[in-house]
Amino acid sequence: MIPPSTFIWQALATVPDKTIPPDWIGWLSDRGSLTQRLIDASVNRFAVEVIDQIETKPTESEAQALKIGRETPVYSRQVLLLGNGKPWVFARSIMPLSTLTGRLQFLRNIDSQPLGALLFRDPSMTRGPVEAAFLSAERAHLPDKLSHIKVPLWGRRSVFRLDQKPLLVSEIFLPDFKPYNQKPSLGFTT
Repeated sequence: MIPPSTFIWQALATVPDKTIPPDWIGWLSDRGSLTQRLIDASVNRFAVEVIDQIETKPTESEAQALKIGRETPVYSRQVLLLGNGKPWVFARSIMPLSTLTGRLQFLRNIDSQPLGALLFRDPSMTRGPVEAAFLSAERAHLPDKLSHIKVPLWGRRSVFRLDQKPLLVSEIFLPDFKPYNQKPSLGFTT
């Protein structure tokens, strides 16, 4: 059952039962690599299209999630995750500039490499709780390239830490994403 109205980010564990349609639970709650799931679902026809990588300020919600001030400078990376040539997921990663120091400077220059693959290979990576949302297209902060989307969208986000330095990864599932109704493959938790 799709909720009657949108809701903004909240801990997945606190979302009332039956708010999230059963076909979406596995995709929103999986704590493994979304990149790997998308590669599997697209039968290796997966690509990352970089929209932008810029220094900016976080939104109020992003600042709260990262426990930083609203004026803290951050590095924003916005990409489309494509499956079978279609835009399946809009991903927005927010990294405080203080995170991008030392060995983590490389995160500024990953271009079309999937961030998820890098995160899940890093032995220092830890992940906070998953938050879910059913957002209006406007609240999802979709880039101009996706301004034609007018329907509410499911999303999830988590604060990751590399070397105990935080970064926020938000993943918004786009209308062309259809694998949500497929059963999770072996090896993924739901």
